[in-house]
Amino acid sequence: MADGRAEGRAKRKPKRSTKEKVLWATASCTALAVLGGGALYYRLNSNISTFDGDALSKDRPEAAAPDAQGRTPVNVLLIGSDSRGNGNSDLGGGGDGGARSDTAILLHVYADHKHAVGISIPRDSLVTIPSCKLPNGKWTKEQTNVMFNSAFSVGDSDQGNPACTQNAVEKLTNLRVDHTIVVDFNGFASMTTAVGGVEVCLPTDIHEGDLNPNLGHKGKLLFAKGKQKVEGQSALDYVRVRHGIGDGSDIGRTKRQQAFLSSLIKEVKSRGMDPTTLLPLADAATRSLTVDPGLGSAAKLLSFAMSLKDVDLHDIKFLTVPWRYEGPRVALVHPDVDQLWAALKADRTIDGQDASAPAAADPATPTATPAATAPAAAAPDPTPAPAAKAADVKVSVLNSTGETGLGGRAAEAVKGAGYTVAGVGNAAGKPRSTTVVEYGTGERTAAEAVAKLFPGATVQPGGRGVSVVLGHDFAAANPASVNAPPPGGAATAPAPLPTSVSGAARSADDDPCANLSYG
Repeated sequence: MADGRAEGRAKRKPKRSTKEKVLWATASCTALAVLGGGALYYRLNSNISTFDGDALSKDRPEAAAPDAQGRTPVNVLLIGSDSRGNGNSDLGGGGDGGARSDTAILLHVYADHKHAVGISIPRDSLVTIPSCKLPNGKWTKEQTNVMFNSAFSVGDSDQGNPACTQNAVEKLTNLRVDHTIVVDFNGFASMTTAVGGVEVCLPTDIHEGDLNPNLGHKGKLLFAKGKQKVEGQSALDYVRVRHGIGDGSDIGRTKRQQAFLSSLIKEVKSRGMDPTTLLPLADAATRSLTVDPGLGSAAKLLSFAMSLKDVDLHDIKFLTVPWRYEGPRVALVHPDVDQLWAALKADRTIDGQDASAPAAADPATPTATPAATAPAAAAPDPTPAPAAKAADVKVSVLNSTGETGLGGRAAEAVKGAGYTVAGVGNAAGKPRSTTVVEYGTGERTAAEAVAKLFPGATVQPGGRGVSVVLGHDFAAANPASVNAPPPGGAATAPAPLPTSVSGAARSADDDPCANLSYG
């Protein structure tokens, strides 16, 4: 027996030192991390759905060209879907079939990848929807003056039609959309839980009846007034609620969605823009994510997210496309909306910086342009006068520039603001350098309101009624093609955005309790 025990002891392996144990533990953990990371990547890739790239329009804007340093701006269309499928009805999607899109944001990441702006397009905006591919392979006819969010419903499928929405955005903006991302209720709720909640703010108490007006009574308290953290279902309720705040409109809800996204970005960036933070977030999101074929892998999604790590919170802006009410719908305000798209096309930030300028340039100093030397623009009001009063004001539009077509464009802006266009013609005398709004007896107040539609315009007495005499400043801001360079020359800088547009933007570091509604 003694010999047997001795033999057994002789066969035992020698004890490992503490250092060896640490090395083995480290190697084991590393191997598990690699295998776990690989498994997570595999799961992410399996989660992601892509839509049919052949459903994109064949007549698309040109892709943005790289700047002198090889940097390229990127346009990403973000769509929030309330698809009734995939269990979304349990989160408030309703019982009807099909998918709808109540949230659409065009995110422009500038060439320097240090600035970004998200443009919200109201769902009720009246736009042109180009020909779109149906699930059966046929293509629809172009539709004009229809609600923007109807593009996502073309084909009436549970998955929606993100390609049609992308086609509509490219038609609207003349900007190439590089990528499209659709997140449904499940994905959104999971993302907010993955980051441990998002800080939001309410200007007033919100009850069940505000979230669901069909309830018929006030219901229990959902959100108390003030700051709080939300995640999952409560986060979804926050971004969907529209009644009980402001005028109860979708525009107000859009403002709160912008505030929510600002807080979400702040939360993610505070944790670090690295795979450790982004992978769990991606795992939560991709379970209910649909993207274009160009983003159809975990590596591509993470690469895009990582490309935003150097964008400071203050340089991430959100704004709503210039708009006005047209009955129960929303009309886009011209020329403001055209100037906005032209600024993005030229990779200009909303405060006039050239994001394609050399990196050595001071980003705090706006690049000087001929347009920047124009007289300071008066802040135009998107609703310069109550509709009932505006309709009683007759405005004549006179072109003093010698350039054809400008009178018609100005008349559209005047008519779009609710005024009555009395006539369009050419002004007598020498061409004017700046636009002037002339008024007759008792018309000064109306003239000042009309002048707000023309940044930099002056107001002076003269003649009868109200007359807009267009100067070369209007011609400079409204070239024959805002996106095409003049024959034989380089492209000119777009006109600066009106302060009513740039001044209404939200930065991602703004107070979460500020600018939460409309009306």
